[in-house]
Amino acid sequence: MTSTISARPRLLLAVVLVAAFMGQFDFFVVNVAAPAVQDSLSATDAELELVVGGYAFAYASGLIAGGRLGDLYGHRRIYLTGLILFAVTSGLCGLAPTAAWLVIARVLQGFAAAVMIPQVLATISTALPAGRRGWAMGWYGAATGTGSIVGQILGGWFVDADLAGLGWRAIFLINLPIAALTFAAACVVMPRIRRADAPRLDGGAAAGIGLALALVLVPFVLGREWGWPIWLWLPPLAGIGLFRVVLRAERRLADRGGDPILDPGLLKVPSLRRGALASIAFMLFFASFMFRLTILLQQGEHLSPLHAGLVFVPSGITFVTSSLLMRSWVARDRERAIRTGALVTGLGLVTAMTGLLVNGLPTVPALVVAVCLTGFGNGLVLPTLIGYSLSDIPPARAGVASGLVTAAQQFAASAGVALLGTLFLTLAATDGHARAMAWTLPLDLLLLAAVAVIAGRRPHGPRADARTEPQHIEA
Repeated sequence: MTSTISARPRLLLAVVLVAAFMGQFDFFVVNVAAPAVQDSLSATDAELELVVGGYAFAYASGLIAGGRLGDLYGHRRIYLTGLILFAVTSGLCGLAPTAAWLVIARVLQGFAAAVMIPQVLATISTALPAGRRGWAMGWYGAATGTGSIVGQILGGWFVDADLAGLGWRAIFLINLPIAALTFAAACVVMPRIRRADAPRLDGGAAAGIGLALALVLVPFVLGREWGWPIWLWLPPLAGIGLFRVVLRAERRLADRGGDPILDPGLLKVPSLRRGALASIAFMLFFASFMFRLTILLQQGEHLSPLHAGLVFVPSGITFVTSSLLMRSWVARDRERAIRTGALVTGLGLVTAMTGLLVNGLPTVPALVVAVCLTGFGNGLVLPTLIGYSLSDIPPARAGVASGLVTAAQQFAASAGVALLGTLFLTLAATDGHARAMAWTLPLDLLLLAAVAVIAGRRPHGPRADARTEPQHIEA
């Protein structure tokens, strides 16, 4: 590493975190704006589901390949490429004349995000001094968490404000000036770091992994709208089978001394394996909770999109507070931070359940108190899990490992919205939205308990060493 890398870590981090924010923002911003999109484009329910789910579908399926591209061709180059693609596809979303156009544009936008996002964590792992990475992970957690929450807030505000007569289209077009400014800044501050022995991209394996993940996601994206037919579970079985075939081929390539796109050795790193599993459990809860709360506020409590979005503001404030102000304590004891965060979030869910079930208690104020607690707890858990997952990964594998972790999170987010969202909507049809939310919150508590059990226990034995591979730094 050169002084260029460590001399301006704050500016470098700010530039790459724009992508982390935008990726999460665009995943959640459509939730609140979805009714306006449907009315404007006369979209069917199935098309609207694909507008919301298509992004996650493409995002999750392309992340591992996106991470690998950064490892091979340099995180700076691929980050800049991803920014351009994300801006172009955001423009296509904002200009969509039909629902079918918007569906296709959202899928392309998801693939663009899959190119861009893995470079963020990889840059943190390779371009920042080891002593600053915990600090950087705190900010990464703040960026992704607030991106999720601000997406909920601004989705309603853009619809209400109808800026320049754009309505919901502004939620996508706002990405263009942000991406342009970020591109210019990245050209100046991001170092050119690449592997000295970078091999060729294994296109067949990359396509196989992406297709396998896409097949697994099919029922989670389409199941709720199509009524969960039995045949919809055939694609996941095919996807699992394809993934096993690709993994065997990758093992054979590694045994021959090759450089596989998904190094089977990565899956043997305990911190990555446990961190990814805990991230799956957490995102099953987090994404579905945000979705269900949005529906509850708008359809159950009859709040406007703007006022429903404003309920999430305290959550954003407490999330940033815990993820940033407590990072020194988190760095000293990650496992305790995960347990504490899960406990505080659980208290928030119990508060929400009480407000929903006890007659005479004002529901919306109780939910505001609840999201203050969940935001604080989530701010401890989310960035800590990400840092935990990547803590023992060699720098030269940082991109593909980041893609693997992020893919697991997006897969879980899509699955959680579909499965818990379906259960919530089914119960709401008979018991009302408040009761439906209350009956699904115990499942969230179980998922948080799983997070604490998987990643909140101290590992036995010595931690794995993160081997450093040769890096070549271009001027």
